[in-house]
Amino acid sequence: MERGRIDLVEVDEPALGAGSAGEIIFQPEIGCLCGSDRPYFDSARRLYPLDPGLSLHEIVGTVTGTSGTRFQPGSRVLAVPLEHRGLFQRFRLSEERAIAIDPRVPLEVAVLAQPLGTVIHALKKLPPVLDMDVVVVGQGPIGQIFTAVLRNLGANEVIALEPNGARLRMSPRMGATAAVDPTREDPVAAVARITRGRMADLVVEAVGHEDQAIDLCARLARKGGRILYFGVPEETIERVSWRELFFKNLTVHTSVGPDFARDFPLAMRWLAEGRIDLAPLITHRFPLREVQRAYETFRDRTDGALKVLIQFPPAA
Repeated sequence: MERGRIDLVEVDEPALGAGSAGEIIFQPEIGCLCGSDRPYFDSARRLYPLDPGLSLHEIVGTVTGTSGTRFQPGSRVLAVPLEHRGLFQRFRLSEERAIAIDPRVPLEVAVLAQPLGTVIHALKKLPPVLDMDVVVVGQGPIGQIFTAVLRNLGANEVIALEPNGARLRMSPRMGATAAVDPTREDPVAAVARITRGRMADLVVEAVGHEDQAIDLCARLARKGGRILYFGVPEETIERVSWRELFFKNLTVHTSVGPDFARDFPLAMRWLAEGRIDLAPLITHRFPLREVQRAYETFRDRTDGALKVLIQFPPAA
C-alpha cells in the first residue's frame, strides 16, 4: 500500500501446519474501520509501501479450518489480528484472539463488540462513574461509544465535545446530555456553565494521534479529577502543559489491550441483550472492491461517516 492508496494483491493462501496447534484459518465477512487504522492509510510519519494486510482489526467472519479446540469449521467469530494485519480474504490466527458471535446479534452489529470491548476495558480501570459529570472529547465512533456506555453506567452529565456537526448531532442519540461545538463556544466556559462551575470529574480523550487534546482535557477537569487518555498517541506528544495536570492533582489513566476472556465477551453480551444499541453508528457500507473509497470516506468523514463497513465476498 502506498500512502493514501490501497491495492488488492495476491498473497499465499494461509495454511495450518506443524506447530500450529490452537490456531484457526479465519475468513472475514465484515470489517469495520477504526481511527487507529487511519494512520496506516495516509500518515506522513510512516514509510510506504506497507506490508500486505494493513490495516484492519475490527472483523467478524467464519472459521474455515482449525488446529485447536475452541471452534469448529463454520463457526462465526469476532477476530482481532495482531498488529492490525487483517485486511486479507483469509488469514491464520490464534484461537485465543477470537470470540464466538452471539446468534442474536446481526453480523454487522457484532463487529462493534470489538470497539465496545475496548471501551469496557478502559472504564473498568476507573472508580464507579455513577453521578459523575463527564466530558467526552471527540465524538468519532469511539467517542460515541464512550458516550453511550457512560450514560448506561449512570453518569450525571455526559457532555460531548466535537467540532464536526454531523457527529455532534449523533451524540444526544447515543446518550449525551449536552453537545458542545468548540468552534462555536469556548469549551471550558461551556463545561463550567453546565456543571455550575465545578468542572468535570472525568474527561475522556477520544481523539488521539496528531490531534490529541490532553491539554484541553486538563482544563476541563476539576481539581482532583481524572483524565482517561484513550486516543492512540503518536510516539511523543510535544509541549504538554504538565504543570496544569500537576497543580490540579489530576490522575491520568491510559488503556490498551482488552481481555479476550472478559471484555469482548461482555461487549457481545451487551449487544445481544439489548443493553446498548450501537447500530446508529453504522453509516456506510462498501464491498471489498471499493476498499479505497471506504478508507477515503472514513478519513474525510464524508456524509457524516462514523462506522464504515467493508463487506468481503463469500467463499468461492
